[in-house]
Amino acid sequence: MRLLQITASNVWRGHEQQIVYYYNEFDSKIEHQVLLCPKNTQLESIAKQQKFNYQSLPYKSAYDRTWIRAIQSIIKSERIDVVLIHSSKAQTLCILASVWSRTKIPMVFFRTLIKKVDTNFFRRWKYNYKHLRHIVCVSQAVIDTLKPAIDDHSRLSIVGSATDLDQFKNRKPTGVLRKELGLDHTTKIIGNVSAFVPFKDHNTLIETAAIVVKTQKNVRFVLAGTGPLEEEMKAKVAALDLEQFFTFLGFRTDITDIFSDFDLFLFTSKNEPTGGVLLEAYASHVPIVACKAGGIPEVVVDGKTGILAEKENPKAFAEAVLSILNDSNKIKTLTTEGFAHLKTHFTKEIIAEKMLSELHQVVKRFPAKHRS
Repeated sequence: MRLLQITASNVWRGHEQQIVYYYNEFDSKIEHQVLLCPKNTQLESIAKQQKFNYQSLPYKSAYDRTWIRAIQSIIKSERIDVVLIHSSKAQTLCILASVWSRTKIPMVFFRTLIKKVDTNFFRRWKYNYKHLRHIVCVSQAVIDTLKPAIDDHSRLSIVGSATDLDQFKNRKPTGVLRKELGLDHTTKIIGNVSAFVPFKDHNTLIETAAIVVKTQKNVRFVLAGTGPLEEEMKAKVAALDLEQFFTFLGFRTDITDIFSDFDLFLFTSKNEPTGGVLLEAYASHVPIVACKAGGIPEVVVDGKTGILAEKENPKAFAEAVLSILNDSNKIKTLTTEGFAHLKTHFTKEIIAEKMLSELHQVVKRFPAKHRS
């Protein structure tokens, strides 16, 4: 199999990390692959560092003729059998490249967002385009959102999120974060790693903290990430007189080193496709309290690998946090079961093998014409 992976995303989040996992895991198992991504991105930097076979272009729009010509050229010159698409903008570019060149190369779209796509004719058309042979979703929650727009539901399947156990190898606290913040061993660190965007629902997290600190004074809420709502959330913390209980870390490149220092991972996101960061909590042996919404219940088994709380319900979240924080037996049970659940279902090796199987099935059913 000769594969083109493509994304037009310029951010670095869980999906982009999964592209790196796929590339590395596929490399010894297929004949050839190419990555096409935007210039001056974290993904390009990693591709260069790890010596991927890649091309990069400045991204302007989903109708950029430079990208369309590049896609057409790569498919022809590299004799591509199948295209694995990783973003909706790249999906548009690939379909336009297919239409304008009349190529019949099969395409597979890896969809990780919970967002309606049946809002206009063009979106419905591109999700049902004849050479977009399969749509692989990261969770059932994503499939449920897509179904109204998809004519043939047999084109939908699930391949979940993944994490790298070699990367998240700290199973015990490193002390790095505690030392940085000047916290002694008695202070409970409740962590969160996510972008400050609406669906992550930091509002509920902060309101949960306001309840928790009424009975648990020796606690610090540590938030890693950046985003458009960061300053608004800092203002909310100040307005509730919670500044002594919060630390905003900003963007961090050492999450793998500090994650295991969390005593609890609090994830209030209310519209999450899966929450790949939850897998990082499993890997780091950190107990989880997360939102019962989106694809999260497909990752967290309530009461066994973590505790789920109703979305936008600070009281429920606070009760769950307090039920775990000082219960060493419960912490041990949740972290042991969570790590086992991760190893069985969500390692990068397992997930890459599932995706590779999907790609092989598409190539078998729809062989590329230039290969015949």
